[in-house]
Amino acid sequence: MKKIVSLAAAVALAGVVWGTGVAEHSSAISTSAVSTSVLATAIERGVAYLLSQQAADGHWSDPQMPALTALPVWALCGSGMAERSSAVATRTAIAAGVRFVLSTQRADGGFYVPKPGRGGSGLGNYNTSVCLSSLFVSGQAPTPALLKAREYIASSQLTGDDTLAGGFGYDKASRRRYADLSNTAYALDALHRTAALEELRTDGKKVDVDWDKALAFVEHLMKTEGPDAGGAAYNDRTPQGGTVTNANGTVALRAYGSMTYAAVLSMCHANLDRGDPRVRQALAYCERHWSVDENPGMGSQGLYYFYDIMARALAASGVREVGGHDWRAELAAKVLSLQRADGSWANANNRFWEADPVLCTSFALLVLELCR
Repeated sequence: MKKIVSLAAAVALAGVVWGTGVAEHSSAISTSAVSTSVLATAIERGVAYLLSQQAADGHWSDPQMPALTALPVWALCGSGMAERSSAVATRTAIAAGVRFVLSTQRADGGFYVPKPGRGGSGLGNYNTSVCLSSLFVSGQAPTPALLKAREYIASSQLTGDDTLAGGFGYDKASRRRYADLSNTAYALDALHRTAALEELRTDGKKVDVDWDKALAFVEHLMKTEGPDAGGAAYNDRTPQGGTVTNANGTVALRAYGSMTYAAVLSMCHANLDRGDPRVRQALAYCERHWSVDENPGMGSQGLYYFYDIMARALAASGVREVGGHDWRAELAAKVLSLQRADGSWANANNRFWEADPVLCTSFALLVLELCR
């Protein structure tokens, strides 16, 4: 019989699911700017929207992108709605979503839909990382399936001696060697979150990644001087945030908000705490560029991803405030102000698929659940 990890057992195995320090500080954070009842109502409306958008086979948005189903499942699991005796619809939706995601697992352990014509495996690493975290939180996936997904992600880490070594890209199979900080953060978060599952492995050597190499990849993308000092770029080849010319005439890729928080989250998962100089430098960048109105350096591009990675990074680092800003209160208030009449959230800027209200609503709910 396959082992099933219950949600309670999963949390017990993982310790503090959200990472270093959050348990110590979460109860002490004031969200006085937003009442508990207002947060609860917004979450209920967001949940109702997601329930209304699920397809009959259990998927959301795009059946060829399992992550777009895993994110709503993750958000619904954290909403608290499934624990209510009357929340049959939420529990049913979670179960259907979990079944759909599990149906996309390939023989190599990844959750993805193959797309050979695109030279990759359907964004296999991105999809698998999100799906692994979501399924783990749901407590409804067979342990062997989760362990196979860990193997897939771990095998996706780039080796070698170039600046991409230690990082993770969108696909394990790709026409070109590639890694970026966003996919690296998703992969490290999933592996860190589910690390305790390795104690249940009975079929061979325990699986892990080279955390020192991963940390080196992250550090390479952090700026050491100028206005971007402490901030992080997407990678050293793709100008997602544009470029800047230094005083000596060298053109460098600009750091921006969401990647800097991705660096903070990754460093915390590599067992650096907020007292480490590298973490302090990154948090100093976040302080100088504090905003809940935009993704610093990117404006409205990837705004809801920015909110999500910010919340997860600051929770993992155990930070109460950023430059005097109670991040939970300010972030919750901002996200609440953006909720639409039908209970959803969406971004008018469609870069990174954020015109999809299911994607943005899932991000928004995950943020509000952390703030709550």
